Amino acid sequence: MKKAQLLPKELLEKLPRLGEEEVKNPMVLVKYFYPDFSWTWYGISFDPMDEIFFGFVDGDFQECGDFSLKELIENRGKSGCEIERDLYFQPIRLDDLTKKLKR
Repeated sequence: MKKAQLLPKELLEKLPRLGEEEVKNPMVLVKYFYPDFSWTWYGISFDPMDEIFFGFVDGDFQECGDFSLKELIENRGKSGCEIERDLYFQPIRLDDLTKKLKR
């Protein structure tokens, strides 16, 4: 998927700049996933200069941290699938997301 599809202008305008996100229980605004791989990345804020997200990663274990849009685009899932943006993802508070994922 191309960068413009993963991070369209209207989404970029909604994402707080890196470091400006709410400290307690921020909003998660975007979800990225590989259809053939179990990891999922949730974006909370974004640095447009360095193309770095701060967000939540649900992989081998769950953690908050930074991840690169470039790396998401360049890497592939287990069968070679490209990353996708969940077009139906509804923004959710981080605490609510982590509770939902533990079910």
